Amino acid sequence: MQKKALLALTGAGVAVMLMLASAPAQADPTGTPTYRALVGVGSDTTQGVMNGLSEVVVSTDGNATKLIGSYDAVPQGSTITTKDPASGAACTLTRPSGSGAGVTALVNSIAAGNGCIQFARSSSNNSASYAGKNLTYIPFATDVVAYAVRSDSTISKKLTKAQLTAIYNCAGGANYKPLLPQFGSGTRSYFLGQLGFTDAANFTSTPNHTCIVQVDATGTPIEENVGTLLTDPKHIVPYSVGPYLSQINAVVPDVHGKAILGQIDGIAPLVSNVGSTLVRTVYNVVPTAQLGDPVYANVFVGPTSQICTNSAVIVKYGFGLNTNCGNTSLTTP
Repeated sequence: MQKKALLALTGAGVAVMLMLASAPAQADPTGTPTYRALVGVGSDTTQGVMNGLSEVVVSTDGNATKLIGSYDAVPQGSTITTKDPASGAACTLTRPSGSGAGVTALVNSIAAGNGCIQFARSSSNNSASYAGKNLTYIPFATDVVAYAVRSDSTISKKLTKAQLTAIYNCAGGANYKPLLPQFGSGTRSYFLGQLGFTDAANFTSTPNHTCIVQVDATGTPIEENVGTLLTDPKHIVPYSVGPYLSQINAVVPDVHGKAILGQIDGIAPLVSNVGSTLVRTVYNVVPTAQLGDPVYANVFVGPTSQICTNSAVIVKYGFGLNTNCGNTSLTTP
């Protein structure tokens, strides 16, 4: 099997070179069991790494049963069935797309008491939006948000944060056509927040932001971290380093197209370290009431949890290691 090299960094910023199998991970649970104990939905950014972790996180009862069923954010508008209908569970729902949609789906499942979803993937700390929902945001990796342009673009591959702010304030001039992923995307909200903006569903229709496009040529909301949507050399869009590395190294389906990442404030975009301009923590969100459950605790909680101890998988998918992996202090009481 052909292999490729991947450069990623740990949370301490130490480079490691891995040899990766070129076969990409599959979308949604594959193999057995079809239906898993811990169903997760949400973030596009972390769907690949959570799919990878779902292959190695198993029960400790001696049967080594896969526990995580991680459902991708795409295709938008499609349906998923997360629990076996034969059991009487009514768990067919529209696929949640993005961090916000994933956490909302988890909250709705908790309120309904239907057991359809056990956790949500979130690439941003959007906990303030879910105050009173009794959730815990558990960090498991670090990511860096860069910007992407086409390889044939004349847009500088070395922009400052201030220049990006001007571009997304529609002050960049005719040489820029800024794009944003769909509302609810963790990457979108984090990127805009770091540029000093407050995200909202109508952000692109507010003054100074009408030059920004958030739908593709078919009118479909733009999916984050999909470089093939850059169809004009003037396009510029936020892009996560983790998924980009996974794509160019064929660990996940390669949709980077002609996209290349630019430097922000002079820091190389393929280095996921704590010195990057837009470095962030990514999370799995669980019901706080379940933290003491042995299955949840074994998979998510603390540095000895299965997710945290499978650090090689996290790095393989282009993410940095997080020194707070498994910490349960970030809650929404």
